[in-house]
Amino acid sequence: MVTTTERISHARELIKKARNISVPPDPGWQDFSYIAQVKDMMRQARDLLKFIPLTTKEDPNQKKDALDVIKDIDKAEKEMLHRFV
Repeated sequence: MVTTTERISHARELIKKARNISVPPDPGWQDFSYIAQVKDMMRQARDLLKFIPLTTKEDPNQKKDALDVIKDIDKAEKEMLHRFV
């Protein structure tokens, strides 16, 4: 069983890991791979956190932390993929 604190921590690690993926220098097929990797890591991070704000047993501070990390995920994804849109 993974605790809420561990879920939040792992989601933050996934954000950092996604930011460390090297951006392809040239457009083309490498862009698809980069986009897929980033989106997959962001999806994994969201999946870890998506039910925390909805549960009644969680501490309100942990719910707030989870919501903050979800916002960070959205922001990070936009920052990393803005050149592809």
